[in-house]
Amino acid sequence: MRIAIVDYGVGNLRSVERALVHAGAEVAITSDGDELERAAGLVLPGVGAFGAARLRLAEGGLGRRVVELARAGKPLLGVCLGYQLLFEESAEGGRHEGLGLLPGRVTAVQGSEHVPVIGWCRVSQSRSSRLWEGVEEGSYFYFVHSFTPEPGEYTIASSEHSPAAASARGNVMGMQFHPEKSGPDGLRVYANFLAMCA
Repeated sequence: MRIAIVDYGVGNLRSVERALVHAGAEVAITSDGDELERAAGLVLPGVGAFGAARLRLAEGGLGRRVVELARAGKPLLGVCLGYQLLFEESAEGGRHEGLGLLPGRVTAVQGSEHVPVIGWCRVSQSRSSRLWEGVEEGSYFYFVHSFTPEPGEYTIASSEHSPAAASARGNVMGMQFHPEKSGPDGLRVYANFLAMCA
């Protein structure tokens, strides 16, 4: 099964690619709209600042294409900054408009002695989701972030410093943590996403 990693010039593309291949996918790292359309599912990764990433997605209409495909029903998984970009707006470095596939805002992490939050955090599954199949409640996942989405009706998990550690709205889903850096449970999350793309 072919999964497209959306290449917009930011992100840890190779580690995501390795994890998806390990989970059984054939992977294309691409910014080509036709290749995105041919894929069974899309992964939107990301590392860095929201505003700069959003500008890169706007170039050549790549972000618009991702939104069109997601609204047409193609499974889309956002990871870390890619997850934040799915929301309506972010307060990082001023107000920046997101892709608007998930309602809500991204705001600064609250209540942590250390920002960015870096390391393993316990994730509480607040709603059932196919992403959690085979993943025990309270499993630890690896986080690196200074901003995080606010919780809302599509939140499916929380952690100590991320009240919306994961969200899912039909075929659009994402997580603040890095599954590709989270050992067997992270690989299981990717495998579950692949099963949803099948």
